[in-house]
Amino acid sequence: MEEQSFFTNFLDNLRSSCKYYTGYPKDLGPSKVIHFTSEREFVQLLHQGYPVVVAFTIKSNYSKHLDKVFEESAAEFYPHVKFLRVECPKYPGFCITRQKKEYPFVEIFHSPEQAAAQGRVADPNITKYSVKVLPFNYDLSAYGFREFFKRHGVRSSDSN
Repeated sequence: MEEQSFFTNFLDNLRSSCKYYTGYPKDLGPSKVIHFTSEREFVQLLHQGYPVVVAFTIKSNYSKHLDKVFEESAAEFYPHVKFLRVECPKYPGFCITRQKKEYPFVEIFHSPEQAAAQGRVADPNITKYSVKVLPFNYDLSAYGFREFFKRHGVRSSDSN
């Protein structure tokens, strides 16, 4: 009995202290992934000033894997980076504007700022903004996101 409790304590300690242990389901708490509902809410999310990682998905086995990666990454980078999932069959207009043919894909939106040239605007209450969009082409994991953020100078934690 003594050995079993030692072994159990050892494994519990290992699971709690080893951040990248992948063989055991992680307790991530409530989901931090935001589900896309409208472009207006997306713009409001951008105006919060945090980088937004957007997954444009369709139903597939790879999308299931992407969902797990997004859950883990959203929990790790919360609240400094927001993760948003767009189901393209439900919102085809938003997905088509990205002009991609292969799904799923990931893009990172960050640094919204008021556009220098407002151009012709029908309503004077409308303000145009420009946002930096980076295609994500790194390893699809929390580690890949961390390396991408470092490489592109995207603030992803208090220490950055």
